[in-house]
Amino acid sequence: MKRILVLDDNEDILEIVQETLSYEQFEVKGTAEGEDVLPLIQDFKPHLVILDYRVSGMNGGEICQQIKTHPEYGGIPVIIFSAYINSSGELNAYGCDAIINKPFDLGELVDKVNNLI
Repeated sequence: MKRILVLDDNEDILEIVQETLSYEQFEVKGTAEGEDVLPLIQDFKPHLVILDYRVSGMNGGEICQQIKTHPEYGGIPVIIFSAYINSSGELNAYGCDAIINKPFDLGELVDKVNNLI
């Protein structure tokens, strides 16, 4: 079973994303804390990471850069989702593999996840 790690500090969104992806037969682990992401990647070994762009105290783009420049985790696909995007070029600069604008369609989420895994 493919594993997905999700970061979002909005508990409602985190729950909806976890339920949707679990229904699609993925093993999903969620966190609301940005500083938990790299330790969770080490422990959970996800096949894909989904990051909210704005989380308390951190920036999902910066976390994405840390993942993409890490020697062990650099090949893991990363999706960033956010309601605060002026241009996708801004987020692509962080090295993410896909962008989802909030509010998002759950079908779009599932499609992007399936395309990257």
